[in-house]
Amino acid sequence: MPSESDGPPVDAAECERSILHGLACEWEGARRLLDPDYGRRLRRPLFALTDGRSRWGSWSADRREICLSRHLVFNHTWDAVREVLFHEMAHQLADEVCRADGETAHGPLFHAACAQLGANPRASGSFPLLTERLDHAAAAVPDRQLERIRKLLALAGSANRHEAEAAMLKAHELNARHNAGIVARAEPREVMSVFIGRPALRHSRVHYRLAALLSDFYFVLPIWVPAYVMDRSRMGRVLEISGTPRNIRTAAYVHAFMQRVIGEEWQWFAQGNAERRGRAADFGVGVIEGFRARLESGRSYRPPTGSPEAALVPLKDPVLESYFKRRYPHTARVTSTASRVDRRTLNAGRDVGRRLVLSQPVAEIGATGGLLPPAE
Repeated sequence: MPSESDGPPVDAAECERSILHGLACEWEGARRLLDPDYGRRLRRPLFALTDGRSRWGSWSADRREICLSRHLVFNHTWDAVREVLFHEMAHQLADEVCRADGETAHGPLFHAACAQLGANPRASGSFPLLTERLDHAAAAVPDRQLERIRKLLALAGSANRHEAEAAMLKAHELNARHNAGIVARAEPREVMSVFIGRPALRHSRVHYRLAALLSDFYFVLPIWVPAYVMDRSRMGRVLEISGTPRNIRTAAYVHAFMQRVIGEEWQWFAQGNAERRGRAADFGVGVIEGFRARLESGRSYRPPTGSPEAALVPLKDPVLESYFKRRYPHTARVTSTASRVDRRTLNAGRDVGRRLVLSQPVAEIGATGGLLPPAE
């Protein structure tokens, strides 16, 4: 949401109108995904903002109004806002369509409505918001192997190139072992979903390749979901990733790191050459392909044949897969048509990607700043 650091002051009334329009658009998008009979019977409510801080949102059957906290919509990420919105929409669905008149507020019909919407039945009152839960869960349990990974990622910032590359690849190997071990031992684990990047009307090939990189190497499941684009006042799409809190934070860091590197390297590569300026996507795809090849070359971890972990490369987490299937029971794979590629620009990007060393100072591990999209 808007902040003082984003530029000139924004008219508060206009900003609130845009937010309320966004809530209505998100509500309508969720309604379209309901069972057709439910969707036809659910009528759009009024939307309002309140200054109260005792609860994030509320549904009033008498006023037919969904009300969200101003503190929520102005100070937290849009996926956190949506989580509360869909919770209140589930109350509306239970009241107006399922007819939960004789039930408690969070009774069986309300939970059935949450299942229909993919809503979080706990996202009410002063329940910790999505980013707060992510911070808490990621830092909750100390782990000796994770500490080794932290130290290796810090070492990957070394000025000695060979030492840095070896540390990065070893950190990836240990990360694979860590995740494979958790799945093989069926350890209890929490999974959640967050947005990374910003909602937009269009996304380039670079964004889709980057999503695939996260899926293949960082133990998260990505999906492109509808989301409101605040500055365009329309619904667009955003990348959402699902996984354990720790893996989400790692993937979000990699996403931000790669976007920054691609942007910086492209500015240097295209400087003073007008012919190259329209080929930014080719360069960005090349960087990702080169980095992918570097990671593939370092995949030395192979579980012993016959071990419980042997079937987990590439890793399939049944807990995450089940969660994802419940959240998105109907998904479709979208393929894009091939476009003309400038091979020289693509190869220049690949060279950058092959030399790229992903490092993360120890102080940044466990910090939220910069890992998740800032409030719009």
